[in-house]
Amino acid sequence: MEPIFAIAGRITREFILPPLGVPLLDVAGGSALYAAGGLLLWEAEIGLLARVGEDFPRAHLREIEAHGIDTAGIQIVQQSLDLRAFYSYNAKFEGTRGSPVSQFARRGLTFPKTLLGYQSQREPAGEHGRPDAVASAGLQIPASYLGARAIHLCPLDLGTQRHLINAFRAGAATTLTVDPSPDYMVPRQMKELRIALAGVTAFLPSEDELRSLFWGQTYDLWEMAAGLSESGCEVVVIKRGSSGQAVYDGRSKDKWEIPAYPARLADPTGVGDAFCGGFLAGYRSTYDPLQATLRASVSASLKLEGSGAFYPLSTLSGLAEARLSVLKDLVRKV
Repeated sequence: MEPIFAIAGRITREFILPPLGVPLLDVAGGSALYAAGGLLLWEAEIGLLARVGEDFPRAHLREIEAHGIDTAGIQIVQQSLDLRAFYSYNAKFEGTRGSPVSQFARRGLTFPKTLLGYQSQREPAGEHGRPDAVASAGLQIPASYLGARAIHLCPLDLGTQRHLINAFRAGAATTLTVDPSPDYMVPRQMKELRIALAGVTAFLPSEDELRSLFWGQTYDLWEMAAGLSESGCEVVVIKRGSSGQAVYDGRSKDKWEIPAYPARLADPTGVGDAFCGGFLAGYRSTYDPLQATLRASVSASLKLEGSGAFYPLSTLSGLAEARLSVLKDLVRKV
């Protein structure tokens, strides 16, 4: 299979205690899958590029394939990798602190044996641009993936993202979007980031990440977006959580603000990744940053209403299109 879309990121074994609903224990998750879920809402023919250990449950891989996703790019290394990820939220949908044991005890739940020995890790690793030795180092791109037209890079260390940008640009890619790792969104990494952004279609940071990168330089989000666009990146989309999104088109200098869809809050895990998957699908079909962001916002809103990477796909038929229609009328050009 030669997929049209390729997503590079992490695949994990997730344990989620959401604010509402039933806990998810040892399910397939990670940035790559949440982005795929947001994309599949609009398009198909996706290939995933990730790295797992020989101890990764084969049932999880079969579930991924059952959604029509190509797994040729998922490398199974001949060693054990601890890809467990634990998330717990309070009634305000904020991440809660404390060990998994205490979190389960607080809710009166039996602690799963598969979480024994778990130590919290930030996703992704790769502090200050150094390679992520667990999940991204040594990523190899299958030859069939070099024919993909639209690529999304989930948060990974900057060195890995630069390698993938160069490799896919040498292939058939016409659309390449990047979600940064917060680890390199700091002023001292600005020069390296600008080099990486040359030739990138869209950069998709959160507001907090962008402010961290420009700390001490400016407080104006539009100035930040314009500054990054000058590096050669066509579009900058700023994810602002409940405040929606800010979109900057570096070619036309157009600016838009889009409110967040008033979704029912259930589980915030992976919402940003689902947004990015929706953006890639929208941009590939319209080549319009505003239309792409609207689809991205819909993907994020549907993910927010349930748990699991593929939750958006279980929603009512026509709901995504209905929300898209609503959001189109709420766009404000700045």
